[in-house]
Amino acid sequence: MAKSKFTLTTSPTAKAIKFVFYGPEGVGKTTLASQINPTPAFIDTEGSTAHMTVCRYPQPKDWAELMDMVDDAGTQKIQTLVIDTLDWADILCTKSLCKEKKWQSIEDAGYGKGYVMLGEKFSELLAKLSELAEKGVNVGFCAHAQLRKIEKPEEAGAYDHWEMKCSKKVAPLVKEWADMVLFLNYDSMVIHGKTPMEANRITGNKRVIYANHAPTFDAKNRFGLPDKLPLEYDSIKPVFERMKPKTQEALAPEQDFEHVEPDPATEPPQEDTLPENPFLGDDVGPVFQDPKPESEWTEEDKAQLKPTELRDRYPELEALMKRDGISYSNVQWAVARKGHQPANLPVELYPVEYVDRLVSGWDKFVAYIRKNT
Repeated sequence: MAKSKFTLTTSPTAKAIKFVFYGPEGVGKTTLASQINPTPAFIDTEGSTAHMTVCRYPQPKDWAELMDMVDDAGTQKIQTLVIDTLDWADILCTKSLCKEKKWQSIEDAGYGKGYVMLGEKFSELLAKLSELAEKGVNVGFCAHAQLRKIEKPEEAGAYDHWEMKCSKKVAPLVKEWADMVLFLNYDSMVIHGKTPMEANRITGNKRVIYANHAPTFDAKNRFGLPDKLPLEYDSIKPVFERMKPKTQEALAPEQDFEHVEPDPATEPPQEDTLPENPFLGDDVGPVFQDPKPESEWTEEDKAQLKPTELRDRYPELEALMKRDGISYSNVQWAVARKGHQPANLPVELYPVEYVDRLVSGWDKFVAYIRKNT
C-alpha cells in the first residue's frame, strides 16, 4: 500500500481567536474587548478608547497607516489586537480606493463594481489579521450595528434585521472570516398597562450577548456558546482560555501590559436611563413588543376608554407638529425607532414626562426625523 503524502490530525489546529463584537452605540463593545485576556492592544480608528486606560496605537490617518500598524503588531509582543471600529476601517479603505482610482465616490465605477473592488482591497487586511492569528495573536473588530428591512419571497411581509454597519461586500467577508461574531444589545421587557389607556413601561434594560444566529440579527460561534449570555467578559472567558496559543510563552512580553480597571471618576458611566435630549444621534434603540391590540380589548377595557384628541391631551405638542409639518406617524416612528415607546402606542397615551421632554427638545427631534426619513 502506497504511503500517503499527508498526515491526518484530529486535534484543534487554530492557534488564536478571530472575533467580532458588534451592537448599537454605547452598549459596551469596546469595554468588553478591553477585558479580553491576554490584554489587547487597540487600533482605534474613531477615538472609542479616548476615555479608557488601554494599550493603543495612534489613530490611523489613512488605510496605508492602518495596514502598517497591523504589520507592526506582528513584530511586537502583542497577544490580542482589536480594530475599533470595523465601519471606520471600511471608510478608510473606501477613501483609499477612491483616491487610487480617482473616483469622487465608490459608485463611480458603476454597476456595483466599486463595491467588489472594495471587498478585494479589504480582504488584504483580513489576510494580514489571519497571519497574526496563525502566529498565536487573537485578532478582532468592534463594529456598530444598523437595522435593515428584510423582505423574503416566502414571507408575507417585512421585518427588521440587525447587521454590521459596513459596506455590502465587506460585511459578508468579515462574517466568514471570523470564528465568533457576537451581537451585543439590550434585553428589554415591556410591562403592559392594565387598560388600553394606561401606557406600557419598559423594564430590565439589561445588556446581553447573542452568540447564535436568529432571524432578527447575525451571530455565530464555533465554541458551543449558548444563544444568550450576560454582557460580561466571564461569559466568553472560557473561549479565550481554551484556545490559548501554544506559542503564547514565546509571544508573552517581558512585562505584560497592566490591565487597569476603569476609574469611576474618569470613565463615563453607562446609564440605562434616557439622555436629557435623546434625539442627538441616529442610533436605534431596543426592539420590544407592541401593546395589547384593540382586537384583544375586553368590554371592561372599552368601558374605561375616554374620547380624547391629541390637542386635548397635549396641545403644545400638537401645535409644534402642525407648525413644522411633522405627522402623527412621524412621531410614532421616531419614538419607536429610538426604543422609547412601542410602535403602535397612540401618542395621546405617551407618559406626560416623556412628552414634556419631546417638547423641550423639539428642534433636535425634528432634525432627527428629517435626517432619518
